[in-house]
Amino acid sequence: MNKRILIADDEPGIANPISYAFRREGYDVETVYDGQAALDKARSFKPHVMVLDVMMPKLTGYEVCRKLDNRSDMGIILLTVKNDIVDKIVGLEMGADDYMTKPFDLRELIARVKALLRRLEKKDTETAETIVAGKLTVHVKLRSVLVDGVPVDLTPKEFDLLVLLLYHPERVYTRDELLDAVWGMEYAAGTRTVDIHMQRLRKKLGEPGQQLLQTVFGVGYKAAGIGL
Repeated sequence: MNKRILIADDEPGIANPISYAFRREGYDVETVYDGQAALDKARSFKPHVMVLDVMMPKLTGYEVCRKLDNRSDMGIILLTVKNDIVDKIVGLEMGADDYMTKPFDLRELIARVKALLRRLEKKDTETAETIVAGKLTVHVKLRSVLVDGVPVDLTPKEFDLLVLLLYHPERVYTRDELLDAVWGMEYAAGTRTVDIHMQRLRKKLGEPGQQLLQTVFGVGYKAAGIGL
């Protein structure tokens, strides 16, 4: 089955060439031109990766990220004309996996999408496994997380970060090690990306997350060996 790619950009002169290039690569591609259409199409088309422009009518790319439901198996690459590090951090905080600043090389965008798909596929091919840590239950194969039996919606990167730490309880990871292991490439946002995702993880997991995901000051993070 071909991988599904959703292209969302309000400029046809940008969106259409991107869509054409991915079709030539053999992907199943849908194209939309505003944020509301991107949200609606994402819910029905269920793309493996969405290439999402930040500045669009009706809904911005940030708002689309925020409104998406249960996208643990969908990757998002943001496109932006802004080169401000704050804008990039906001995008990552909203759940995006990567970003590119316009103008960009189409070959690099294709390469980044392929890299993101490989990382998602790697997680999909893991053997079935369940990790239990106190009130937290993680079904690795299903990419699902439960706190006291209640599902918690995590982005792909949040899930990958959590699983990596749970696989190695009490091991202290530096921010650079986490950035390399989970993101697989350097981001202009640097290690701040790791801090943002850790904050989001703790907030989403509530009290169990606060107890489990610990900061090792001056070094990085670890998962406490609670019930592991």
